[in-house]
Amino acid sequence: MDAKTAILARAREAISRSQQGRPVRDIPRNYIRVGADAPGSEPVVADMVEKLEDYSAKVVLAPKDAAVLDAIDELLGAATSVVVPAGLPQAYKEAAARGGRTVREDSREEPIPTLELDQIDAVLTCSRVGISLSGTICLDGEPDQGRRAITLVPDKHVVVLEREMIMPTVPQAVDVLGQHPTRPTTWIAGGSATSDIELVRVNGVHGPRNLGVVIAH
Repeated sequence: MDAKTAILARAREAISRSQQGRPVRDIPRNYIRVGADAPGSEPVVADMVEKLEDYSAKVVLAPKDAAVLDAIDELLGAATSVVVPAGLPQAYKEAAARGGRTVREDSREEPIPTLELDQIDAVLTCSRVGISLSGTICLDGEPDQGRRAITLVPDKHVVVLEREMIMPTVPQAVDVLGQHPTRPTTWIAGGSATSDIELVRVNGVHGPRNLGVVIAH
């Protein structure tokens, strides 16, 4: 029996068992949920920064005060237009507007058309959780993070990540996201990049080419 036949046979067996009310074998879920260090600890943050910078992201560690606002302004840089989710903290919106930048709010009730999003330089959002093991940042579509479209179309994404929400492992982050399993999630690991069969790297194909991260602590 080849692999395809074996897989299909197992699938048919599982469906049959379910339809007959027969118990289905439990799937082991004994994932490692405890890293060597606590969420948000110095080693975990350092690991997160290292992974993000390896992905060519720009990272700024900033205390939770005016320094976060300065970091947002710094990472937005030369952008002249910024889209923000309607639920973003007002202070963050004001930081995005520094230097005369045009700031547009987006919401599910009043979404900015995709073609107009394509003309906006950058997007600024918050985030739900980070994973230091892989340098991944997860968004779950809440009002301070907004629709997935606004984080995929502009060329630059600046995201604020709370230090205490940086988890050492993937299962720990999934536990956080699993508290609200119906929310749409977007996982970000550096700026968007891909390569073809000849290993020619192209940036910005599936999302923003440039990622800036403010780690608020």
